[in-house]
Amino acid sequence: MIALTDIGFEFGGRFLYRNANWHIKPNERIGLIGMNGTGKSTLLRVINGEYQLTEGNISKPRDLTIGFLNQDQLSFETEASILQVAMSAFQRQLDLEIEIEKILKVMETDYSDEVLNKLSYLQTEFDALDGYNIHHKCEKVLEGLGFTTSQLQQPYKKFSGGWRMRVMLAKLLLQNPNLLMLDEPTNHLDLPTIEWLENYLRDYNGTVIVVSHDREFLDKMVTKIVEVSMQKINEYSGNYSYYLESKAGRMDLQQRQFDNQQQFIKQQEQFINRFKAKASKATAAQSRVKLLEKLDRIEAPEDDNAEINIDFRISVQSGKVVSEIKNVSKSFPDIEILNNASGEIVRGDKIALIGANGKGKSTLLRLIAGTDTYDGEITTGHNVIEAFYAQHQLESLNVENEIIDEMRQYAVDRSETDLRTILGCFLFTNDEVFKKIKVLSGGEKARVALARTLLAEANFMLLDEPTNHLDMRSINILIQALQQYEGTFVVVSHDRFFVSQIANKIWWLENGEIKEYLGTYDEYEYWRQKQEDIKKLQDGQQKKNIAEAPKPKKDIEKNNIKPSGNQLQKLQKEFADIEKRIADLKVKITEAEQHFLDTSLIQNNLKVQEHNTGYELLKNELKQFEADYEKLFEAIIELEQNGKHD
Repeated sequence: MIALTDIGFEFGGRFLYRNANWHIKPNERIGLIGMNGTGKSTLLRVINGEYQLTEGNISKPRDLTIGFLNQDQLSFETEASILQVAMSAFQRQLDLEIEIEKILKVMETDYSDEVLNKLSYLQTEFDALDGYNIHHKCEKVLEGLGFTTSQLQQPYKKFSGGWRMRVMLAKLLLQNPNLLMLDEPTNHLDLPTIEWLENYLRDYNGTVIVVSHDREFLDKMVTKIVEVSMQKINEYSGNYSYYLESKAGRMDLQQRQFDNQQQFIKQQEQFINRFKAKASKATAAQSRVKLLEKLDRIEAPEDDNAEINIDFRISVQSGKVVSEIKNVSKSFPDIEILNNASGEIVRGDKIALIGANGKGKSTLLRLIAGTDTYDGEITTGHNVIEAFYAQHQLESLNVENEIIDEMRQYAVDRSETDLRTILGCFLFTNDEVFKKIKVLSGGEKARVALARTLLAEANFMLLDEPTNHLDMRSINILIQALQQYEGTFVVVSHDRFFVSQIANKIWWLENGEIKEYLGTYDEYEYWRQKQEDIKKLQDGQQKKNIAEAPKPKKDIEKNNIKPSGNQLQKLQKEFADIEKRIADLKVKITEAEQHFLDTSLIQNNLKVQEHNTGYELLKNELKQFEADYEKLFEAIIELEQNGKHD
C-alpha cells in the first residue's frame, strides 16, 4: 500500500532516519514505537505529506485516504456542538440532506417530472451513502468515547483539551479512511474508553498505525510493531510482548557484532599508534587509518528495559495511619464526587486510583493533599511528609532556573553525578541539564516536576497521571523507582501495565463512595470480570423467573377462563419444588458461613473475594425464591377460593 525506500530525514542538523525502509501493507494494525526524539511523529507527518524527505522516496496510491490524529488539532475552535463537529465527517451526506429538504419545499407547489427525478436521484445517492444512519453512527461513536447523551448537543468550545481530542478522534473514525494514523490517542482517554477503542480498532476495515507508550493497548490491538531506533525502521511481527522477545535476540546479536567491531577497531588503532612513526610501516599504518574512516560503525544496542540503581530515599518513616478520610463530601454544580465517604491509607499502601474520567479521581488527590475544600474530615498521620505531583504543579517550577539547579534545590546533599543520572532517566542528557525551565515544552516541564517529586525524600506521594509525556524506557524506570520506594503512595493512572506493576491496592469512586479492592490490578480485573459474569447470570435468571411466573388472577378473569384443577395441581407442584430449593439453599448458605472460619481461606485474598461473591449469589438466589414462594402461595389460595365459589 505504502512503500518508504531508503529514506532519510534531516532535522536540526542531524538525521532522524538514514537509508531506512518500510513497507506498509493493507489491513495491518501497527504499533509505532521508539524513544522520545527518534522521530515517530515526524514519520507520520512524512506519510501524511506534511514533511518532505531529505533522501529516498515514498510511494502511495493516488486514491489513498488518510486520517491523522495529532495534538495540533486541539487548536481547532468552533461554536458548533460536539455532535455537529463529529457529523462533519459526513459532509457529502449533510449537503445531500440540505438539497433534499430544498426539493421537498419546492414540491409543495411544483410536481413536475424534472423535480421528481432530481429528488429521486438525490435520495438514491443519500441512501447509497447510508445517510439515514449517520446520526446514529455519530451518537454511537461519541458515546463509546465517553460522552453522555445529554452532552452531545453542548458546545465544542465548552470542553477541555482531552475531551476535544475525543471529538476529533470520533470524527476521524467516522470518516473511515483507508489509513488511520493516531499519535498517542490513549493520553486523553480513561480505562473504559481505551477498552472501547481497542475493540473498535481491532475490527477496523483498513490499516491502522498507532504511536503509543501504553503496553497493554499495544498488546491487545496491534498485529505488528515497528520500531524507530538508531536512524533505522525495524519491523517485528506480533504484538508488543512478542516484540520484546524478538528484540532480545536481535539485541544479543547486535551486541556481539558491536563487541567484535570494537575489538577490531582497538587492534587497528594499536597498530597505527605503534608503527605510524616508522618509515617502513608508515604506508600500512596510513591504509588502516583510511580503513577505519570508511568503516560502517555498528551502534551499541539501546535497552529500553535497563535496570536502574538510584536511591529514592525517604527522610523519616511515617506513622501506621498515613491519612484518614472520615465522612467527606465534595460536589460541583454538575456532579457529586463524594457523599459522606470514608477511607484509610496506611503505611506501605501502594494505591492505584482508577476509573472513568469525570468521576473525581484528581479531585480526591487534591482533597488528600489539602489543596481543595470539602465537607468532613481528612486527618494526616504522624510524621507524614507529603509530595504531590500533578500537571498544575508545573507552575511551581522556577522558570529562571536551569534544570540541574531546580533539582539541586530539592536534593541539596546529592552529587551532580546523582542528579545527572536521575535526569538522564527522564530524558535529559549531556548539556540539556543546563536548559532554562522557561524554554521547556509542557512535556519536558512535566518530566522535571516528576523527577523533582521523586527526589523530595517524602514518605507519602500523590501522583496524578505520572506516565503522561514519558516514553516506554522512562515508564520502566518510574516503575522500578516506585517498586523500590519504601514509602506510601496514591497514583491516578489509566496505564494498565504501569498500574499492574506498582499497586497492591485498588481504589475507585462509585455512587459518592471510595471503593477498595485489597490486591493487585490483575487480581482486581479477575474479580471485576467475575462480578460482571454473576450479574449477567442474575439478570438472566430474573428474566426467566418473570417469564415463568404464573398469571395473576386478574388475567384469568380478563380472559374469562375459569381456574381448572390442572392449574391448581401445577401450581402446587411448583410450590413444593420451590420449598425444596429454599431448604437446599439455606443448607448451602450455612455451609458457606462456616467456611469463612477457615484460616487458609483468610490468608488468600483472591479466594476470600471469590467466596464472598459466591455467598452473595446464594443469598440473592434465596431472596428471589422466597419472593416466588409468596406469589405462588397467594395464587394457590385464590385458585382454591375460586374453586369453592364455583
